[in-house]
Amino acid sequence: MRLVLASSSPARLRTLSRAGIEADVVRPEVDEDAFTAPSAGELTCILASAKGEAAAPSLDADADWVLVACDTLLELDQRTWGKPGDAASAEALWRRLRGRTARVHTGHHIVVNTAGDRRAVTRLATAEVTFADLSDEEIAAYVETGEPARCAGGFTIDGFGGPFVTSIRGDHHTVVGISLPLLRQVLLDLGIGWHELWQAPTQG
Repeated sequence: MRLVLASSSPARLRTLSRAGIEADVVRPEVDEDAFTAPSAGELTCILASAKGEAAAPSLDADADWVLVACDTLLELDQRTWGKPGDAASAEALWRRLRGRTARVHTGHHIVVNTAGDRRAVTRLATAEVTFADLSDEEIAAYVETGEPARCAGGFTIDGFGGPFVTSIRGDHHTVVGISLPLLRQVLLDLGIGWHELWQAPTQG
């Protein structure tokens, strides 16, 4: 069974690879600013669904495949935070984040296509993330790396930002941007065992 990741995120692709799944990548074209929702969690699901449905037509309808699309947002002070986009915005966000706990939401849209039969499920994973009380100097240095400006919520747990996360309540893969336990359960509900997607290890 072929797994296709509808995402341009290297972290999501790397997470799947480390779990034994070498996914193909399709980069969907979606205007994220065109979507709104009452809550951050709902918005991630709407965006994940939009990305998945934008990518699905590029796949062979007669082949067997699993398509996974995700979107991640941070929720703090009843506001939704995506990618800061520039250094000034990233620094302002981190001045809010330091020493506090925020919620990270990742929406998942999973499509299973077998013998022309297509089924789709959308699910949300949420984790609470507590951040260290960074000094102004640490914030400035982190922003200087360029990482927070281009990452959802202004940080990554598997990069320069890792040491600044003091605890996570929930699945840490949610913070990376793709919840492996959630994905496994959804696929199981759709009749596909996670192990069926593994690539055979190289013997050497």
